[in-house]
Amino acid sequence: MRKYLPTLSELIDRLSIVQLKEVFIPEHKDEYAQEISDIEHDIKQVLNGDGGDRDTIVLNAETIRAIIVLAQMNLHIWHNEANYRKGINDGNNLELTHGLNGIRNTAKNKIEEVAGGRKDYKIDCLAAEFKDWEVSWSKTEDDLQVVQLNDGRRMILSKVDRVI
Repeated sequence: MRKYLPTLSELIDRLSIVQLKEVFIPEHKDEYAQEISDIEHDIKQVLNGDGGDRDTIVLNAETIRAIIVLAQMNLHIWHNEANYRKGINDGNNLELTHGLNGIRNTAKNKIEEVAGGRKDYKIDCLAAEFKDWEVSWSKTEDDLQVVQLNDGRRMILSKVDRVI
């Protein structure tokens, strides 16, 4: 039995990147479509409790936002690296890519706050000239609480949310 499987955030990150490849590298669209299907299958399993002793994962608004931020950072990094490869220097900055990777890792950690998986603790902050890229994360792990639902699922809520 394997001991080190991709976390939910790693699967979502990979899905975002493969989706970009499907769009931007159309000559391999079929291969990327199959990879997307495989990743979606694994995400469904993780969300449904992985068939093991893990609870079903219920996503909240902050987690959905983290998924959107993750996908946006991947797109910005894609364009930045593509411009670099083409020799386009206007707006291209490898320091920015490094900072965006830090935002990606923070987004993945926010997803793992709900999923309960491994986190990456190496989060580099953005340089002063990239402060406009900072994300206004609204909650920290300390602002969250676990609620057991009547059907046995668990839900992670911010302390200001209510279950009705």
